Amino acid sequence: MADTTSLPRRIGAHVDSSDPVAAARDRGAGLSQFFLGNPQGYKGPEYEYEGGPEALRAAAQAADVDLYVHAPYLINVATTNNRIRIPSRKLLQQFIDAGAAIGAKGLIVHGGHVDKAEEVDKGFDNWRKAIEATDLKIPLLLENTAGGDNAMARTLDRIARVWDAIGSAEGSDQVGFCLDTCHAHAGGIALATAVDRIKAITGRIDLVHCNDSRDEFDSGADRHTNLGEGLIDPDELAGAVRAAGAPVVIETRGGLEGQRADLDWLRERL
Repeated sequence: MADTTSLPRRIGAHVDSSDPVAAARDRGAGLSQFFLGNPQGYKGPEYEYEGGPEALRAAAQAADVDLYVHAPYLINVATTNNRIRIPSRKLLQQFIDAGAAIGAKGLIVHGGHVDKAEEVDKGFDNWRKAIEATDLKIPLLLENTAGGDNAMARTLDRIARVWDAIGSAEGSDQVGFCLDTCHAHAGGIALATAVDRIKAITGRIDLVHCNDSRDEFDSGADRHTNLGEGLIDPDELAGAVRAAGAPVVIETRGGLEGQRADLDWLRERL
């Protein structure tokens, strides 16, 4: 297990995809996360960067900026609904391929959900099947989610079960974990012990989404706010990031200035 006192390797922000390298430079950051296309659509990857994926890969390498791609929110490989699960698997492969084309360090995807409580076991097995059906050219980072009674990755118990299912699949060595602090708080996972408890399940945390929460603990509400302005204890928020020892992405509002302020807030506490 990683040293829980280690500092995060790099920090950065979720930015526009038009020029994530320049966005990292403007924020004094070592990484950028972004969508490749519409996060609410099934259209597939789109490149806004001038010159396309090859140019973006070269620019990131030259600037020593790590790139992370966030998959569309609509991807749900857990569901038993074929009209959603099958397109989700196709999209997952398309975005893995797109991430590989730009040299991304990982593709972040939400755990998804099933429609009925009695389908939960099938949801875990559908994750196994999805991993086996996908050519993971880059790491796939499973992110914990904030709400939903039938979500695959809201609670520690569900995270453990989906992780067990994934672990039995060929290709599971390319699956990592992304801890979202707002989602953990809203999902009822206490940040003071979240890192140790998640690492006990997964053995790893590969990326942290460091976000404050506008809502109460265990509210189930996925509403990020700027660091130090929400309802998460600031010491617990910074402590979780420090304990994870992983690269960090903030997904907060306020544009360039708001994100600069949040990155400064985080740096001061690390």
